[in-house]
Amino acid sequence: MNEELLTLLSRCSFAISAIMLSTWLLSLVKRDTSIVDIAWGLGFVAVAWTAYLFGQNTNPTSSLLLPVLTTIWGTRLAGYLFWRNHGKPEDYRYREMRDKWGSAFPIISLLTVFGVQGVVMWIVSLPVQVGAALHDRSIVWLTAIGVTIWAVGLLFESVGDWQLARFKSDPDNKGRVLDKGLWRYTRHPNYFGDFLVWWGLFFVALSVTGAWWSIVGPITMSIFLMRVSGVTLLEKSLEKTKPGYASYVQRTNAFFPGPPRS
Repeated sequence: MNEELLTLLSRCSFAISAIMLSTWLLSLVKRDTSIVDIAWGLGFVAVAWTAYLFGQNTNPTSSLLLPVLTTIWGTRLAGYLFWRNHGKPEDYRYREMRDKWGSAFPIISLLTVFGVQGVVMWIVSLPVQVGAALHDRSIVWLTAIGVTIWAVGLLFESVGDWQLARFKSDPDNKGRVLDKGLWRYTRHPNYFGDFLVWWGLFFVALSVTGAWWSIVGPITMSIFLMRVSGVTLLEKSLEKTKPGYASYVQRTNAFFPGPPRS
């Protein structure tokens, strides 16, 4: 890994640190750690443009593709989460942390919420950092594959979020399980969409840099979505709060879409 790339990755880490630190300070003022969810999408946007502006790419026009794709994904996600969470109380997970840690909560949240998410953001965004900064080739067919995967992922994520929001807006659906639309084929179409978005961005980055090692980014995102903070964490809560969820689990794939089982 050359010195220019190391300098670029360091600058991106500084950008992430600044975003997470400022969001943490704002969370203390608002007494709402949930705003970290909004900063998550916008943080990737900032990283993508930091990499593009400070990179050493040989084709600045073509290099716009990765920051543009990341911006579309990140601003949509941040906007949706702002709309969904606006006016609502802090997420129950953070309220439980406040009760547990008391006066130590600000430091604990800085380290375990904002700090951890910042590190994960830096790792996941490695393909975008490298691809936006070091464009030195162009494998058109691989770029097309990456953009197609990204687009399908964005569609899954956006439509899944819209269907869930519409379902929750009907008071008659309180306590019920959404099993229509994309939710008929996977219990987490939005997470599956996120999964595709980051694999798509990786293939786009690979097509212009050949940096196979940046595959650690989508692999990390996949692990978190399927095994850590995504499906696994959410389903523990849903099984307790929705009586019909166990039946839904029996007939519907957890992550990858597939036909419902009878």
